[in-house]
Amino acid sequence: MATEPENQSLIESHRQVLKVLANALRGHDVNTLLTCGFKLETMADLVRNGLATVQVESVEERGSKIEVACVSITDAGRRALENWPSPGSL
Repeated sequence: MATEPENQSLIESHRQVLKVLANALRGHDVNTLLTCGFKLETMADLVRNGLATVQVESVEERGSKIEVACVSITDAGRRALENWPSPGSL
């Protein structure tokens, strides 16, 4: 069986996060994804498997600087999403 290693341990929650990230030009900040109900562990799995990246950005608002962690999909994440088996093919 020729299966990409990063797809072997992925589950539906991973696919859901990848779909959201695929529709975001610059990714989403972690807090937004948490607010949408996604778990930090799910995002960490995607980063660990090379399907997403995290970049910390400094944002200044009203004279205060804060750091925001943004999660973005990678090319490998897009490929994994495209190759995800449809529910009827299992």
